[in-house]
Amino acid sequence: MRQLEMFPEDIRIERVAPEANMYRFYRLRLMPDLFGGVSLLREWGRIGTQGRHRIELFADAGQAANAMAELFRAKQKRGYQLVG
Repeated sequence: MRQLEMFPEDIRIERVAPEANMYRFYRLRLMPDLFGGVSLLREWGRIGTQGRHRIELFADAGQAANAMAELFRAKQKRGYQLVG
């Protein structure tokens, strides 16, 4: 599917609000798995820490990219901004 060319495979977003002592990051990465599918790796936490992570498995790259785009839009609504 050509959707991956229009949407990056690695996204890092941050939400910084010094007045609320809020320094958070969220990272989304698409990676191929050993079984021909695609994994969506989600990492989040306080900036400067390793944070937490979760891996979701998808049958193909299109499904994984759609899930990534949906999470990205949801985080943008909560005030996260692209980094770099």
